[in-house]
Amino acid sequence: MFAVGATVAAASDSGGSGSSGTSSRAPGRYSPDAGFARDMAVHHQQAVEMSFIVRDRTGDEPVRSLAYDIANTQANQRGMLLGWLDLWGLPKVIADEPPMSWMAASDGEAGGDGGDGGDGGDAGAGAGAGAGAGGHHGHDMGAAKPGALMTGMATKEELAALGAAEGRDAEVLYLQLMTDHHKGGVAMARGCARQCATPAERALAQGMVEAQQSELTLMADMLKQRGAAPRG
Repeated sequence: MFAVGATVAAASDSGGSGSSGTSSRAPGRYSPDAGFARDMAVHHQQAVEMSFIVRDRTGDEPVRSLAYDIANTQANQRGMLLGWLDLWGLPKVIADEPPMSWMAASDGEAGGDGGDGGDGGDAGAGAGAGAGAGGHHGHDMGAAKPGALMTGMATKEELAALGAAEGRDAEVLYLQLMTDHHKGGVAMARGCARQCATPAERALAQGMVEAQQSELTLMADMLKQRGAAPRG
């Protein structure tokens, strides 16, 4: 918890008038910084949910250990993201903001304009209009599959199937679903690493890219050991 608090504080201080050279203003309402924090918090929550499900569906220690690591890491990162939104005075949910629309914002819209987001924040919203999970294709993102909120996320039916599976079947389905989930997460994190204006958030995003790419390699090996492979 101390590490999370320190990272959130770093995001607050990163906009100061020190050597960082960044603006002291908070990110705008529709900025990449705020959009990534909102979307990745939702994305991470599903990874935590899937990891808790599989821990109850198999006794396989390698899968249970991986699930624990993913749940612990992503729950902590989710806390950082939501903490930044609180710090910036920004909402955690915006009803009229399509998922991942922040990835369509230009570099000029990445800056902030205060809690509610002024002209810069509204411009980011305009750039993302109609570019939700099913329609946005920029910055390494493919369309989300039908029934999924964002690219890489599982559908309700897939979560139900995971909850009903047991043993090897549960292990394979979890590894396949989490592989898809990580691929979507990596693409989103790369977007923030390019577009977010907050140094601490960019650093977190780049760390997500590196860690999840390593886990993708591990999960591919684990699937191969079980006579399976990633989907698609």
